[in-house]
Amino acid sequence: MQKIALVTGSRRGIGLGIARALGKEGYFVVVSATATQDDAVIEKLQAEGVDCIYLPCNIAEREDRERILEDVCARYGRLDVLVNNAGVAPAVRLDLLETTEESFDHLMQINLKGTFFMCQLAARKMIDLQQKGLPDYVPRIVNISSMSAYTSSTSRGEYCISKAGISMTTKLFADRLAEYGIPVFEVRPGIIQTDMTAGVTEKYQKLIAEGITPIKRFGQPKDVADCVCAAVSGLLDFATGQVLNADGGFHIRRL
Repeated sequence: MQKIALVTGSRRGIGLGIARALGKEGYFVVVSATATQDDAVIEKLQAEGVDCIYLPCNIAEREDRERILEDVCARYGRLDVLVNNAGVAPAVRLDLLETTEESFDHLMQINLKGTFFMCQLAARKMIDLQQKGLPDYVPRIVNISSMSAYTSSTSRGEYCISKAGISMTTKLFADRLAEYGIPVFEVRPGIIQTDMTAGVTEKYQKLIAEGITPIKRFGQPKDVADCVCAAVSGLLDFATGQVLNADGGFHIRRL
């Protein structure tokens, strides 16, 4: 039976790259984002040989979270991989002393609360499917955070805090789900060339040229997707809770 992967926030950028990579690994991919429908993305993926459908979900809303997981399990009878990729950046970068409660709440609702409760709901579904004796079933969860989980950016502090929370969410669920043999991983993208970084491309190009990362190039969505594929391959299951840094070596402390 074909394995099923749900990738949130996968209409474009990193999420789309992950959906494409998992599809090419043989998964049937549920592409998801807040838009009601995106036939163009599905047609493009299908033209590349990816089996997929599109299901809308705003992970900030409890009803949406519950609906998409119910829908996936009802349609396909399984959920093998959940990739929590959906997330947002601040609408306006503000100094830490000027950060607004509205921006803070908005990012926490989507990036952190949405991810936490997607993990919780998916974990319950996965445990239930295990206990029903679904054959050849080793589900996995991958959370996409950011190098901002441990890197101070005082012009977008709320983003850093939300991503740091995803890191702890990963640890907690890796710990809690270990008894069920459900590995949970975190992938931390670095400076990735997407719509989210388009407005600061010149800044990052300069930093990369100056050596902020040992590998002197922008990361691409495929670089993150490759780490996700490694995490769900089965080769890292004993390393549950592991962080995969898709950051060109940014995490290396250097002199």
